[in-house]
Amino acid sequence: MWNEPEPVIFELSSPGRTAFTLPEADVPLAPLPEGSVRSDLKLPEVSELQFVRHYTHLSQKNFSIDTVFYPLGSCTMKYNPKVNEKAAAIEGLSQVHPLQPEASAQGSLELMYKLQEALKEIAGFSAVSLQPAAGAHGEFAGILVMRAYHENRGDTKRTKVLIPDSAHGTNPATSAMSGFTVVQIPSDKRGNVDLEALSAACDDTVVGLMLTNPNTLGLFEENVLEVCQTVHACGGLMYGDGANLNALLGIARPGDLGFDVMHFNLHKTFTTPHGGGGPGSGPIGVNEKLAPFLPGPIVVKDAAGYHLSAPEKSIGRLKAFFGNYGMFIRAYTYIRMMGPDGLRAVSENAVLNANYLKARVSPHYALAVDRTCMHEFVVHGDIPGTDVRALDVSKRLIDYGHHPPTNYFPLIVHDALMIEPTETESKQAMDAFADSLAAVKEEALSNSELLHSAPHTTPVTRLDEVKAVRSPVLCYKG
Repeated sequence: MWNEPEPVIFELSSPGRTAFTLPEADVPLAPLPEGSVRSDLKLPEVSELQFVRHYTHLSQKNFSIDTVFYPLGSCTMKYNPKVNEKAAAIEGLSQVHPLQPEASAQGSLELMYKLQEALKEIAGFSAVSLQPAAGAHGEFAGILVMRAYHENRGDTKRTKVLIPDSAHGTNPATSAMSGFTVVQIPSDKRGNVDLEALSAACDDTVVGLMLTNPNTLGLFEENVLEVCQTVHACGGLMYGDGANLNALLGIARPGDLGFDVMHFNLHKTFTTPHGGGGPGSGPIGVNEKLAPFLPGPIVVKDAAGYHLSAPEKSIGRLKAFFGNYGMFIRAYTYIRMMGPDGLRAVSENAVLNANYLKARVSPHYALAVDRTCMHEFVVHGDIPGTDVRALDVSKRLIDYGHHPPTNYFPLIVHDALMIEPTETESKQAMDAFADSLAAVKEEALSNSELLHSAPHTTPVTRLDEVKAVRSPVLCYKG
């Protein structure tokens, strides 16, 4: 089982101990403004060694991609090469100030310009803006661009956005935040957009359709060309949710398939750090007719060098300064390191790994849709003949040393477990995960309570997650 809770750093406190001493002041001392100094902080008094051990020990309790397999479907939790971090730490890049004159930041502007050009080529678009700070932010930017395009043409009756029932939750949220009505389009038995339902929903009030391809079932949209043609025929635009681009690099370009706008998740496909709330980066790419509406500024090049410029009919600035610049360095490093052939190999191996793991897991857990998958796949996590559900399976996997897969998503799959190995996992890591899933099923059949009370190896057992969200404990109270 587990040990009693260890002392927290406040309980280690002893008067007079210090972990840090400020150096002698090398400037004249000046009094702080009255009321700006707090004397009731009640900070723990510990030695430097106690301080370091405490936080190092806490870090060792965390799951991370550097320590364990991280099969979070739809998140593409691949390994982040450490060379990316070295590049981002280069002083001339890391110390640049966003208010510097353009003439003194040509190297940084060149990097941003070349990243824009690389993303354009990878996805088949005419222009890219690096402004959005995350995937959902990119979605918001894309929908605002679509709205601006229609309004610029005087086509103000378009008020509804079509969204498949397998979509990410951010898609309908983004559409609603932008002032549009959301219309859900069902999936067919093969996991594609239902073409009859789509045709029935398409009219002259449609802003466009938001489509993830491959979709959240891990399946390539078999009718993607017909879907794009149907939406375009009624005057709508095609939005591509780029969350699953890791399956398409060097194989298919969304712009060539008929998408008008798409966001990129640099923190997924292009190995910038992911998790813990950020930092993310969600640039958007658009075709030629939407380019004038991109959020700005973007970087342009002329005979005199690189410059920041706002597109002609820009929807405006969406973030302070120019986006999450440190993420640009990491993503650009990764793209240059991999090259065209390497990026294609990324997707080929991501798809190969997912199909291998699917073959290992499917004898034990029922597939949501029995098709060749792309970079991820979805199974039902409930165990027939027992009261074990997907959450129980995931909690028990923690005891086996694995981070759980995505639970209960997509919403159209009962007790969904969404599994994505990415291209960076070895056969041995996937085999260990598959073996653990098989063992958990056997445990469910013989002793379901073992799963209901899991995990057993963590500092605390299963939490009341609803209460934790509604009544969080944000500070220590001894």
